[in-house]
Amino acid sequence: MHNPQLNRHGELQHLLTLDGLPREVIISILDHAAPFTEVTEREVKKLPLLRGKSIFNLFFENSTRTRTTFEIAAKRLTADVVNLNVSTSSTAKGESLLDTIDNLCAMHADMFVVRHSASGTPVLIAQHLHATGRDHIHVVNAGDGRHAHPTQGLLDMYTIRHFKHDFSQLSIAIVGDVLHSRVARSQIAALTTLGVPDLRVIAPKTLLPSSIESMGVRTFNDMREGLRGVDVVMMLRLQNERMAGALLPTPQEYYKIWGLTAEKLALAKPDAIVMHPGPMNRGIEIDSAVADGNQAVILPQVTFGIAVRMAVMCMLAGQ
Repeated sequence: MHNPQLNRHGELQHLLTLDGLPREVIISILDHAAPFTEVTEREVKKLPLLRGKSIFNLFFENSTRTRTTFEIAAKRLTADVVNLNVSTSSTAKGESLLDTIDNLCAMHADMFVVRHSASGTPVLIAQHLHATGRDHIHVVNAGDGRHAHPTQGLLDMYTIRHFKHDFSQLSIAIVGDVLHSRVARSQIAALTTLGVPDLRVIAPKTLLPSSIESMGVRTFNDMREGLRGVDVVMMLRLQNERMAGALLPTPQEYYKIWGLTAEKLALAKPDAIVMHPGPMNRGIEIDSAVADGNQAVILPQVTFGIAVRMAVMCMLAGQ
């Protein structure tokens, strides 16, 4: 079956999900990102790789970190960046999403970076571009509903590879609100593709998708049991804005059972790293002492995120 994310030469055409993306493509993105991490250390951080290209950031949902890092990444590649706060634009006046896309195509867009609360929106845009003969325009999914957040998954893979080198030896635990998390879906897809032998999910039963085991993970409802001997702890944000009904006890109760404290982290390997996609709810998902401690790699994740997004944009634009 043809992967809609790849063109007929097997190169990246869009980045919509990590699910089904071939291992060699994921590795290639991580390899491409490595030199860009050095650019962030330089005094002059600009590279002319995407000079003259127009990249439109279409954020139909709030985001600080993702939108900012995409913007920085595009500007470092000398692209022209247009940020659309779509809630205040023409779609709010009733113009359909695809009409908006058609109008932006008429402005010679080269790439759309799309975040939307409805799952599948970036795929819909990519299909529309293909159907209207605009295969030269690329789509990057910057997070859609509960579905996927592929660049976050990739920057997490880059972070793990940077600190732990070899995926084939690792025990990794993903902790928290998996049910509402597009990040967790992208992480699980990438980690299984990259051959992680022991992938664990630790969460209350109410925050686990019903088909989670079919994704190749082991589930734990006990934090202490799940963290025992792991190399990497990937915390997730509690997505209160996506929760309907009483899925959880009080925040204090959640923290007592599911919050990552130094005492619980001590059950992991001594050199285990702690990750979080942000924004963090301190004192609910993670203790400040852990978030700011020497095992946390949460700020390097953000830095690597710029390099990974630069790599994705370059590969899409054929550089």
